[in-house]
Amino acid sequence: MNATQHVTSLGQSLWLDNLSRDLLRDGTLAKLIAEDGVSGVTSNPSIFQNAFANSPHYADDLANLKRREPDAERRYEALAIPDIQAACDLLLPVFEASGGNDGYVSLEVAPRWAYDAARTVAEAQRLSGRVDRRNLLIKVPGTPEGVSAFEALTTLGINVNVTLLFSIAQTQAVFDAYIRGLAARAGAGADVRRSKAVASLFLSRVDTMIDAQLTAIGTQEALSLRGKAAVAMAKLAYQAYLQTFHGAPFADLARQGATPQYLLWASSGVKNPDYHDLLYVEPLVGPETINTLPDKTLAALRDHGKPALQVTEGVAEAEAQLAELARLGIDMDAVGNTLQVDGVKSFEDAYQKLLQQTG
Repeated sequence: MNATQHVTSLGQSLWLDNLSRDLLRDGTLAKLIAEDGVSGVTSNPSIFQNAFANSPHYADDLANLKRREPDAERRYEALAIPDIQAACDLLLPVFEASGGNDGYVSLEVAPRWAYDAARTVAEAQRLSGRVDRRNLLIKVPGTPEGVSAFEALTTLGINVNVTLLFSIAQTQAVFDAYIRGLAARAGAGADVRRSKAVASLFLSRVDTMIDAQLTAIGTQEALSLRGKAAVAMAKLAYQAYLQTFHGAPFADLARQGATPQYLLWASSGVKNPDYHDLLYVEPLVGPETINTLPDKTLAALRDHGKPALQVTEGVAEAEAQLAELARLGIDMDAVGNTLQVDGVKSFEDAYQKLLQQTG
């Protein structure tokens, strides 16, 4: 059993934060599934932008599309959706073996709809129909409008990966929306047993912003907290998950066979080269969680990871660290809101570049 397989034996799913035709056609993704226990794939506009720019496998299809499809966004979808479908098909055995609890591939609604709930719902329905795979998750941003859309989509039975979460408050709002959506679905007499959702909490970006604030404060006390905020936040988010989905708020739905909305650790590749390359992996291993890893971080885990159940360890220390950040004037909710706005803009910028590539 290698380190990645050990992680999965501890109850955490490992999803690859990458997708391209290279990975599909050269057998890399199939090998990661078979040998490393990778059980899902996440994509976003930045990932597809990189794939289109660096893989030779899109050129012929793009040339053909330019002759018959005038709309750049539809050209992008015509290139991306077959990749999503192929990854879904590769992961279908995982999906079936897990009873629909794992084996998912994520496709994002265009970022420009992040602040339009009705359009997000419509686009999620359209994309879900186009992909037509049981193990698809539609990615919806965790903006207030996105959360509203997520609730509606859950009621409709469309499975969702809520992305761009940067705080415990944002994450709890998503948990609450999932419960409301499932309750409405159950109240309408629909089956909630096949509903699936994940909540993607971004980590490295949180430390990047807070570290800059701590450096500006400059005291020894402040500097000692650098690189600790994101993991502390994640550990407390997991406590909120346990209280929500293994407590009274979810009890009635659990009796009806509904599954909790797992936390997914996103942005798990370190951005500060001085930090351990598994900073956002090893401390957060635990059951009913997912970590979506870029290729480099997955390779590091395989090479020198030492996984153990740690997500429920050091909770009191995490609480003390966040309390100290607050005492220093760092508002985690404000940081989360800023990062979410920045994240939407970053994905929209990548999306526009992607459309230019297909133009």
